[in-house]
Formats: sequence, C-alpha cells, structure tokens
Amino acid sequence: MGEPRMRLLICTSCSGSRDRAAERQAVAEAVARAGLQGRVELAEHACFSACAQPVALGLQGPGLASYVFEGIDPVTDAADIAATCKAYLESPSGWIEDARPCGRLRLCLRSRMPAYHST
Repeated sequence: MGEPRMRLLICTSCSGSRDRAAERQAVAEAVARAGLQGRVELAEHACFSACAQPVALGLQGPGLASYVFEGIDPVTDAADIAATCKAYLESPSGWIEDARPCGRLRLCLRSRMPAYHST
C-alpha cells in the first residue's frame, strides 16, 4: 500500500502583499528538509473562507482528516508547516492528537474534519 501521501494547499486569494513564488519555495524546501519529498503535493487554492486571518492553508489526503489553518506566513512558518505535514502523515487517519510538534501552527487551527471512510 505504501506510505500515506497528502496535499498541502496554500490560499491564493488571501489579502496583503505576498510573494507567492517565495512562499512556495520556502515551503517546498522545508518539506524536503523534513524528508517528505514525494509524499507532499504542494498546490494552491483560491479561498478557504478564512479571509479575516490570512494566509490560510489546508491539509488533505486520501483516507486522512482534513485541516484548515489561518494566520499563517508561509515563509516564516515554513518549518512548522513541514513539521505539521510530518505529524499529519504519521498520525492514524491524519488525526493529530499531540500538536506540540506543529510549533506555531497548533495555535492557528481553524477547523479539522475526520477522514471519510466508505463502507
């Protein structure tokens, strides 16, 4: 079956002056340093409805819980983003019970939903 894979989505419509290329590069480099290359697909999404606290990002994967975080700076929070991806991939069904390894992101959680498993 292999190791779980996930998608990390960064909001593209959050307000403010942003260098999206620098954001993607910082996150991609942090994910690689965490040894997660090939397991984390970095993508963009237009809106997570977290406009009051930009920048938002989401985590999702097949058979895994889904998360939305807000108030993120993808460049300065890149290491915590990668640590959260690692915790997510190492947790049963993506359900992170101990968020301390996630650093500042544990304080930025907007919502999480359990994995959907069809019967």
